[in-house]
Amino acid sequence: MPLAAAAAAAGACPIPVGLGRPLCRVHAHPRRRWGFRLEASSSAPAPAPAPAAADEGAGAGPCPVVRFDMDDFAIADRVSVGLHGRSDETIFEATVRDPSSELYGSTVVLRQLKSSQAKRRGRRALEVLKKLARRQMMYHSYALQVHGYIAPGNAVEQEDIPFVLVHGYHGSYSLRHWLQLSDWLPTLEATLALDEEQVRRVGDDSVGGPAVSRQLRLIRILMRDLLIGVNYLHSHGLAHTELRLENVHVSPIDKHVKVGILGNAADFHDNDPSSSTVASNNERRKMMIAFDIRCVGFIMAKMVLRELMDSSTFFKFKSFLTKSALFQGNDPSCLREFLLPILCQNSPSGNIGLQMLDRQWGAGWNLLALLLATKPEKRISCLDALRHPFLCGPKWRINPSTSIIRWGLGSTAVRMAEDYIYGSHQRRRLAYFVELMEVLNPNLRTENWLQLLHGRWRLLYCTGRHIGLTLRQPSPRILIIDVFLTVSSDSADPVFSLTSDIGFRIMPESNWPHDKSGTEGVLSVTTSARIAAGRIYINEQDSKESRAASSRSSRRYNRGKWRTASKMKELPASLPSVNIAMDEVDVSMSCNSTLNVNSAQKVLQEIRTQTPPEMFDLSKIVCGTYIDARLMVLRGVNGSALLFVRSNPMIDS
Repeated sequence: MPLAAAAAAAGACPIPVGLGRPLCRVHAHPRRRWGFRLEASSSAPAPAPAPAAADEGAGAGPCPVVRFDMDDFAIADRVSVGLHGRSDETIFEATVRDPSSELYGSTVVLRQLKSSQAKRRGRRALEVLKKLARRQMMYHSYALQVHGYIAPGNAVEQEDIPFVLVHGYHGSYSLRHWLQLSDWLPTLEATLALDEEQVRRVGDDSVGGPAVSRQLRLIRILMRDLLIGVNYLHSHGLAHTELRLENVHVSPIDKHVKVGILGNAADFHDNDPSSSTVASNNERRKMMIAFDIRCVGFIMAKMVLRELMDSSTFFKFKSFLTKSALFQGNDPSCLREFLLPILCQNSPSGNIGLQMLDRQWGAGWNLLALLLATKPEKRISCLDALRHPFLCGPKWRINPSTSIIRWGLGSTAVRMAEDYIYGSHQRRRLAYFVELMEVLNPNLRTENWLQLLHGRWRLLYCTGRHIGLTLRQPSPRILIIDVFLTVSSDSADPVFSLTSDIGFRIMPESNWPHDKSGTEGVLSVTTSARIAAGRIYINEQDSKESRAASSRSSRRYNRGKWRTASKMKELPASLPSVNIAMDEVDVSMSCNSTLNVNSAQKVLQEIRTQTPPEMFDLSKIVCGTYIDARLMVLRGVNGSALLFVRSNPMIDS
């Protein structure tokens, strides 16, 4: 049906109130042409006014809900692409042509609600508007403003006649449509009129710059506005429940993010007297807040990582988070390991979203993990998210918590290990970061290791000796692809099955520096192990030299930004750890091509030369010194540290 015809039909048909009672009656004031005097009316058809108590929520001011007539509007013959509607809704753009209205000449949206469920959403939006009337300034700044509804004066609620909601018009695009534009960044910057005064809202004092800085600055502004709006609803006992890109608009008038119509907003407190207890209401409140926070996390992920705008990629993303609650070892803190192959697939020069999340020691990944945490009680609140380093510009002084500093240490170590430039200063710095992580280990008890150790871990770095191919030029030429350590257990007993899988590739000897293709294979080392509580001693010799070295190490640990994290005057003599006792080792090797005994021995010897000895002979792993949901550090018998990152099984399969 053409929009013009639909608009004409909508103007011709009578439109009911769609409410149990008219919320307001509008009278034109004889002295002020544009003024309104709004009175609450009762549910009875008699024109007598209801008592003042019937208008709950009006509180400090007049009722903001206005009843309009269809004649008050000039309906346009087209609708902006950014206006999102459901299958049981019809949307029209219109201009208010009633000279006595305060909205005279402004553009509004008429949302025609057809089904009973759609009418319930419209009535709920009006109820929420009355509840938030006490702080109308905040409501107008961060929510899509609802002006009223259309209904004849003598109408009653009828199921077969639509109900029309009148709400504000905030530009042609929703946030999804903004992000889908090819030039969305400069266009949205121009819409928000970003200048030095505007960017001070996020702790910045400059505009322009590289694309990564500009996009990060813009996302900070949008995310802070979104979190302020959601926190405003939560502080009034409401949960939005429908936060997504299609329902978020950016107003070019006041430069604020609007969180959409509150038609599905839910109260924290259950109105059912039979189940309305303090415990049930508190649980309901926590679950609703956690649901909204998770939706905010999805919005942030799509704004930062444009690849998630693709439906198939976003389905994989949600599947990862869904399986996080079902399978141990899938944690939102491992999102970077999961998304890295997807983000680098079409961006050989560097993905902008990846660069943004990696800035500030990986603070963006930390915020994303907190917003999308598997357990609702672990998700970050709106106020804490507003104080998070990722959403605070460089001019705001932030005192990061120990968990943020611990996350930054691990993220920096991961980034350095990925660079694969192992000069002497990089090796010293990586070893230093690993030692700091061990000092700040959040899981000191053996029970914590029993809970977190299960899963598949990928070896990132070893502080021991590194032997490559360039100078030696051995025969055959072996390229180590990935090294995994899989830990599994069938019971609560602290006995684990450990499997080291070393993937390798036999490259052609003639052109191997440029041609990395070849025959692939896997070397597997399997054993069983038992863990028990223990300690690792930093200074075992009580000599003058060791005490001097300990003093230098303490000054090194407690200087600069790490001083607030460690909170200790000197380095402890020992650290808690778990001792790992190994049983007999079983070694097997498989290859896609047939190898004779002599060739297999040479391949095995070359793999053993390039691989850390602890991964080839698992009995040389003696203790674990750090573990969390994302990273793990194990120590070998020679003192070298092995840094692991948790690997997602969905990638490897």
